[in-house]
Order: sequence, then structure tokens, then C-alpha cells
Amino acid sequence: MTTTDPLASFQWLNMPEGAGGGPLDVIFSVAFFRGLDPAQVVRRFSRGDDSGQESDFDGLDEKALEFVHETHGGDGGGHVGVFQAGEWCVAIEPYGWMVTLHEVVTKLSRGCEVLAVTRHDYAAEHSFAYAIDGTIVTGYRLRHPYDRYGSDPDRLNGFMRELGMGLDKPADDTEWDAVWDTNHDTAVPRGFALAAKVTGVPFTSDLLGRPMLVGRIRER
Repeated sequence: MTTTDPLASFQWLNMPEGAGGGPLDVIFSVAFFRGLDPAQVVRRFSRGDDSGQESDFDGLDEKALEFVHETHGGDGGGHVGVFQAGEWCVAIEPYGWMVTLHEVVTKLSRGCEVLAVTRHDYAAEHSFAYAIDGTIVTGYRLRHPYDRYGSDPDRLNGFMRELGMGLDKPADDTEWDAVWDTNHDTAVPRGFALAAKVTGVPFTSDLLGRPMLVGRIRER
């Protein structure tokens, strides 16, 4: 009998910096929007100033990298690329982390549903946020699934258990060490596997080949 690794499809998002970090490198965010079309999502990020221009991932990455060089990296990639995937829109923020900030995801989610995942190796804080109509329902730092917050922090517990996440706070040093060993190297793939369970959209590498609308992100 063979078993399928639920994290296998998301290991490309977990490549270490020494191995090139993968096409998204080691700092990026991906958000899933339900209730908006791609142009509307771009307008949310740009605060109404931009509906986006047709491009591909290479065009998005080029614009984001240029922005990083201009701003010395402190403001993320400054751009987002958005495309439709079933009932959801997928928004890619290269070199950025804005979408999982509490004050940002609550605004982005007004009148819609947003689930966002951030990998940020330098800050050592990979994040997950699920918000509906301006309220964070469930959020956690990817390496700390036992430390959840939001209006309904246990909403996704069933999916999280299916992915092998420890949801109980460690009781002693031995348990802390075990939880760290379990979560440290798999936190990012588990976060994206959880996003796939909620949205039905696995963020696989082939999605980067889709045409998208690219627009600026305005600071909030």
C-alpha cells in the first residue's frame, strides 16, 4: 500500500537560500481571495490607483526586484501578481510580507474572504492569516501552530491535525524540543498544504506559468 505525502507538492516553496531558494526565493507571500476578481484584488492592494497590467511571473519578478533594489529591501517587493484559480484569485507578493500583517489583511478582506501565507527567512516569522469581511478568523506563526489567535482560532483545527500539526502548547522542555524539531523544517509546506485544504487551490509551481495582472502595492 502506498501513501501520498501531503507536503510533497509544496516542498518547492521550502528550498533553502543556499539552494537558490526556488523561484520565489526565501521571502514572499501568497494570498487567496474569494469574492473578488483579479482586477478588484489589484485595486485592493493599490488602494484604487491601479487595476493591473497583463504580464507573466517573470515580469512580476522583474518589477519586484527592481523595487527591492530601489528601496534597499525594507519595503518588500512593492508589486503583486494576481490570477483566477477556480472560485479564488491567487495573489503573489514576491520579496514581500505585507498581506499577512494584521492591519493589512483585515482591510483587504472587507466584503470578501482572504487566506494568506508568508515565508520570511530573515525575520524567522513565517505567518498564516485567514480573514473574512475585515476580521481575522484564524492566524498563527507557521512554526507555532499551538499558538493560534483570531475570532475563531480553532476553526481549522481538523485540517491542521490531518497535516500532523501539534495544536497543544508544549508542557515541558522535552515537548518544546520535540515540537520545534517537528515544525521547524516543515512549517512552510504545512502552511501551504493547509491553505490548499481550505481553498481547494494547491499552490503548485506550475501556477507560476499562468498569465496574471500585475500592479503596485501602496503602503498602508
